[in-house]
Amino acid sequence: MLLAIDVSASVDVEEDLLQRGGLAAALLAPEVVEAFLADPSDPVVLGAYEWSGRFAQDVILWWKRIETAEDLAEVAGAIGLSKRGRDDLPTAIGDALGYGASLFHKGPDCMARTLDVAGDGVGNDGFPPWAAYRAGRLDGVVVNGLAIQGGEQDVAAYYREEVIRGPGSFVIEAQGFGDYERAMREKLFRELSGMAVSTLRLFALPGGPAYR
Repeated sequence: MLLAIDVSASVDVEEDLLQRGGLAAALLAPEVVEAFLADPSDPVVLGAYEWSGRFAQDVILWWKRIETAEDLAEVAGAIGLSKRGRDDLPTAIGDALGYGASLFHKGPDCMARTLDVAGDGVGNDGFPPWAAYRAGRLDGVVVNGLAIQGGEQDVAAYYREEVIRGPGSFVIEAQGFGDYERAMREKLFRELSGMAVSTLRLFALPGGPAYR
């Protein structure tokens, strides 16, 4: 599972703190912890990065195998204390997707791969999401969205039409950054529950990989 956090210019300092703190708190919610640790024989591997304009993406968390509640606490602490690299660039969602694809290719083989893109605006820089998908490097990856509403644009509609991809993909709406933690908690729980169903289906196939 790979988490992508928007740090474009439309996200101010307070909103960025709400975003990072909200993600950290969501990772420690009891139902999310339980979902992460539901199958000790098939651990989730988690990574996170921030994104904004073209060529402006940075890893926040390199791939971490989540086997215990302590692992999640370590991850949540690292994300909660992380600092954004840039605050002055536009919104290049296609490039953000392409960067996520590169991290998947550098990471472990996964039984189910999910890219979780959060943002508060529509793409206005770089190449569009469809171009990232046409390249083929995200084949087999389910892309879900967390759309942060509150501005003039209907971000959720854009995410549904342009960003999400794959079987069962979905968008969760946050009504502003103050609602980010609640929305992220709901989305993580739904994603992890969906992974468990996918894993059960794939166990019928021989030679499946050991991560998701």
